[in-house]
Amino acid sequence: MAPDRSAAPPPPSAPRGDADPKLVVVGIPGNRRVSLFQDAVRAAGLPPAREVSWRDVLGDRAEFAAGETVRLDSPGEDPEVDRLLRDMDDPTRVEGTGRWYERFTAAAAGLGRAASAAGAELLDDPGELAVLFDKRLCHGVLDAAGVRVPVSPTSGAGRPAVSGWDDVRALMDGAGLRRAFVKIAHGSSASGVLAVERAGPGRVRALTSVERDDAGRLFNSLRVRDYTSERDVAAIIDTLAPDGLHIEQWVPKGVMDGRSADLRVVVVAGRATHVVVRTSRSPMTNLHLGGKRGDLDAARAVIEASGGSFFTALTLSEWAADCFPGTHCVGVDLLPAPSWRRYAIAEVNAFGDLLPGLTGLPGRGAEGLDTYEAQLAALPRRATRRTTEEPVCRHLT
Repeated sequence: MAPDRSAAPPPPSAPRGDADPKLVVVGIPGNRRVSLFQDAVRAAGLPPAREVSWRDVLGDRAEFAAGETVRLDSPGEDPEVDRLLRDMDDPTRVEGTGRWYERFTAAAAGLGRAASAAGAELLDDPGELAVLFDKRLCHGVLDAAGVRVPVSPTSGAGRPAVSGWDDVRALMDGAGLRRAFVKIAHGSSASGVLAVERAGPGRVRALTSVERDDAGRLFNSLRVRDYTSERDVAAIIDTLAPDGLHIEQWVPKGVMDGRSADLRVVVVAGRATHVVVRTSRSPMTNLHLGGKRGDLDAARAVIEASGGSFFTALTLSEWAADCFPGTHCVGVDLLPAPSWRRYAIAEVNAFGDLLPGLTGLPGRGAEGLDTYEAQLAALPRRATRRTTEEPVCRHLT
């Protein structure tokens, strides 16, 4: 039996007085993520967080001090940081994520060593970030813990190499997959994702936001395109393959009002605190690709009417997050089956908390708080996160 978490304690207050943390946020100064976090710091009555730029981290200029609590935020939305990480002058380009991953994880590891040597506490474990930013490794960790994930021939540390479309086709055949998502291993925000469907020799269809120019370069766009030529699909996948590819089953999802739906569940210090429903007419529910926020009360009603359990959905998300106990906050992408009674975890996102205006679920320790306020309120709970040798999530799927 899973532990009963339905009766959560009242929302904890942020530390006050002598217990006030000396907060540091590593991010892009002036970026909306850092600004929203600073707003939460002010709302908690705490001194402003000291800001450290990713440019300084990448230039080996970042310093930390004893007693500081260091929060890492996304290095995205800064063209100069993007250039430093993947040598691309155009941030809309898709390629270069393999290089981005190597440099980002090396920088995070160096930052972690510097913070530890100075006596600072890091809220995001660099080793876990290296797993979270590799979809193959992340799926392997979840699967080993008994968390239901889509079938994948590329999950885990012993994954086969994928050098291009021929390998993708062979791996799909070997796994019995007629439909699959092909993703760049280190991508985010649906960058480089293709929803591929094969109907026989030479009959291929792929839906993706990737746009290919006459020179063969790949760009992210805000429109989902429909490619029906195997030659075009192969050209895109062959270009993406050097950065690393992950293949996973294209799982049918639950439907609300004629639109496919999934859930982004934010888990803070081991507790699911915020949920947003994402719906779309395409396989990608990302809001920047035309997805829309659905009504959570309506989704809960659908779940309960189908004989499912919203509590089960939250608990499964918490078990997925528990695979990464050194990371204070993650965003879990939860896929409801068409029946709405079973779920699978698509991804666990290290920086999945950018949900402006969304407040916490009642009774989960963050009611009335946004995702950043919830993270501050949960700092006293961080040291007491539950650990277990035997995950029970396999009984909830």
